Amino acid sequence: MDYSETPTGFRQQPKVRMRNPVAEAGDPTPLFEDTSAGTRPAAYRGQDDAGLGYPAQTLLSDPMSNLALAYGSSLASQGKEMVDKNLDRFIPISKLKYYFAVDTVYVGKKLGLLVFPYMHQNWEVSYQQDTPVAPRFDINAPDLYIPAMAFITYILVAGLALGTQNRFSPEILGMQASSALVWLIMEVLATLLSLYLVTVNTDLTTIDLIAFAGYKYVGMIVGVVAGLLFGRTGYYLMLLWCCASIFVFMIRTLRLKILSEAAAEGVLVRGAKNQLRMYLTMAIAAAQPIFMYWLTFHLVR
Repeated sequence: MDYSETPTGFRQQPKVRMRNPVAEAGDPTPLFEDTSAGTRPAAYRGQDDAGLGYPAQTLLSDPMSNLALAYGSSLASQGKEMVDKNLDRFIPISKLKYYFAVDTVYVGKKLGLLVFPYMHQNWEVSYQQDTPVAPRFDINAPDLYIPAMAFITYILVAGLALGTQNRFSPEILGMQASSALVWLIMEVLATLLSLYLVTVNTDLTTIDLIAFAGYKYVGMIVGVVAGLLFGRTGYYLMLLWCCASIFVFMIRTLRLKILSEAAAEGVLVRGAKNQLRMYLTMAIAAAQPIFMYWLTFHLVR
């Protein structure tokens, strides 16, 4: 430290400027914080404690994040509604639920009706407030459960039959499944075209026609299984029985849908238009045994 000399010869210590403690105590907002002590103000400590929370809580606490989340949810719901609306135009999902409303009792009775329809008397579909009841409450109602399961079972039985003859391969089984599906689609399209040309006013839908056309797979399974167990003789006998059963089943079911109300009540069918409807009904029923034989004769040797 520098000491200056006085006239008396003694050195005098320099004057040191001291801070004004009164001014500092009276200033509520200092320009700079004193960080030499290593402590932080309460405001900064609160921010640090908030930063230690979970990121999801921090994100949800932001109003802009909540707004973006709500906007994204609304867009997703609108997109789902649009997809469901456009999909329902081509594939009526709500109507498909009706055709799969079955139970074990219905499946057992319907299989028995397909194999032995000769003793059944009432073939009319029951309605409740102009709406057909679910298949599990009415054995005459068409369903898609039995045709779908019968189609899959037919493919499996066909693979088993080909395997017993050492002719199985994935390609052949795929061709068997695709050919059966193509024939089914062609049959339904031909029926729709025939109904349009004959100008039949009926409540039959495309799904109903698919269901009726798919019932023949039950008889095809019975015939192939009989062929595997008892040879070609058992195959022809059981297939003949099932062909006659499906023919009677289709005639008695479709006559209430295609023929006029007078024919449905048992009155003599008259007129050229009713004659065409009767021929169309018989043609649809007669096509079932033809497809049954065509899709199964090569599986039994």
